[in-house]
Amino acid sequence: MPTDVPPFVVYLVGAGLVALTRGHVRRGVLLVIPVVGMLTLLGVEPGTRWEMPLLGYQLVPFEVDKLSLLFGYLFNLAAFLGNLYALHLGEGERPGVQHTAAVLYAGSALGAVFAGDLISLFVFWELLAFTSVFLVWANGSERSIRAGTRYLVIHVLSGVILLSGTLLWAYETGSVDFGHMELGPSLAPWLILLAFGIKAGFPLLHGWLTEAYPAGTPTGTVFLSAFTTKVAVYALARGFAGTELLVWVGVVMTCFPIFYAVIENDLRRVLSYSMINQIGFMVVGIGLGSELAVNGAVAHAFADVIFKGLLFMSMGAVLYMTGRSKGSDLGGLYKTMPITATLCIVGAASISAFPLFSAFVTKSMIMSAALHEGRYWLWLPLLFASAGVLEHAGIKIPYFAFFAHDSGIRTKEPPRNMLAAMSLGAVLCIAIGVFPGVFYRLLPFQVDYHAYDVTHVLTQTQLLVFGILAVVVLIRSGFYPPELRSVNIDAEWVYRWLGPRLVRFVGDAVGSFDRAVRGAALAALDALLHNSARGPAGPSGLLSRTWPTGSMVLWVAILLGVSLFLYL
Repeated sequence: MPTDVPPFVVYLVGAGLVALTRGHVRRGVLLVIPVVGMLTLLGVEPGTRWEMPLLGYQLVPFEVDKLSLLFGYLFNLAAFLGNLYALHLGEGERPGVQHTAAVLYAGSALGAVFAGDLISLFVFWELLAFTSVFLVWANGSERSIRAGTRYLVIHVLSGVILLSGTLLWAYETGSVDFGHMELGPSLAPWLILLAFGIKAGFPLLHGWLTEAYPAGTPTGTVFLSAFTTKVAVYALARGFAGTELLVWVGVVMTCFPIFYAVIENDLRRVLSYSMINQIGFMVVGIGLGSELAVNGAVAHAFADVIFKGLLFMSMGAVLYMTGRSKGSDLGGLYKTMPITATLCIVGAASISAFPLFSAFVTKSMIMSAALHEGRYWLWLPLLFASAGVLEHAGIKIPYFAFFAHDSGIRTKEPPRNMLAAMSLGAVLCIAIGVFPGVFYRLLPFQVDYHAYDVTHVLTQTQLLVFGILAVVVLIRSGFYPPELRSVNIDAEWVYRWLGPRLVRFVGDAVGSFDRAVRGAALAALDALLHNSARGPAGPSGLLSRTWPTGSMVLWVAILLGVSLFLYL
């Protein structure tokens, strides 16, 4: 039966139920919420629109079209996988906090993609930050507290910038509708694009992602990987499709994380860099702006949530069972975690775009769109970035976690709910790759694209074969960077190292200047008081003497006479 109830309402109500229940009842509620949310969406017709007036503006807290519906389906699916993966949480793992925050986080993401105006978008934009940070803080370590605090500050700043751009846009246009915007002399679209770019992890604005995601809980990071950046991708597709600047930004995003991922030891941080790389492909597609390119961008966003979630779930399972996530500490786990290793390989094959896996039928749409647009120069860096993905996510993650050297760790498979969530994710990765036509029907524009043509299959197969061969040669010859027990800092160096030292330097300089000025002022005042004591007003000065009354009367009479003379 058709319904126009926004799915985020289901999640807000569901979060209250999660907070009030315990045990099996809570687990049941966690699984029911995304199912009800999905059923609600299945009954919503494109074109549905809620309007409400506020201070002379028309707010649209719920607007539906094919683009928002696609992300709505995706976020309900991601919430189900995440909730299923986190069902096992015990009392020592703060299940109430994590489960409630995760449901509110998913609901905020759904609210954002169905917001038809910038004010409503801002509200959910900020809720994304305030709900998701608890999934980082819940880890309880000093590292997670610090990383979560910086994460929250950066995302609140993104919201402030979005609100500033919205107010300027409303002043200039008289409307707060959220639609396509052109970059130009007006500051408003630039501010809004910057706010979107922070959440999307644009170059030099990405430090929060590579710092906070590895600091999250094993289950919380799965949710983090699904929502924030994909809401930003949706917002870019909605507001800035066809913006040439995004093509250049996206190319940089696809390439630079590869170099950091190669030398990174923390495998969850490797996946965070890989996420930036994949978002770069989406940003390129949005920047190209053609129907094929935008279809490719949002299709790849859909696939990325699933295969990246599968990889984060596999690394979360390793962390949960061993307490370790660094490549130098792992290896040989295939002996006691064979199912997890197999599912991780499915995720690795998917992100590497092997034929019959999801990225093969989504990423290629973006690269084909670049060729159709005559952007031959763009195809080459995207090809290089595809090879880099194979190296750092397709090979490095499963190899160093489950194979490589034998770490001597002997454990067992994670809880069944974690295996069930990973298995479902793996099935979806294969289903999208095998039946792309069914998936393409969900895309916002009509699709006239065939992924399994001879040229694409041969090109991708050659890339994969030579990429694997190159990695094998590098590892066997000893040229592959070793997994060092170190922490790599890139863009966050600005606010983690330079920022505090700059603040201390400025503070010391201001303090020294303040002390010098205060000292000089006090010295001048002291000298003034000292000189005053020796002058006419001093204790022995002329003005301090005792004068006879008669003399004072005489002087008053003289002054009065002079005044009368001058007046007359």
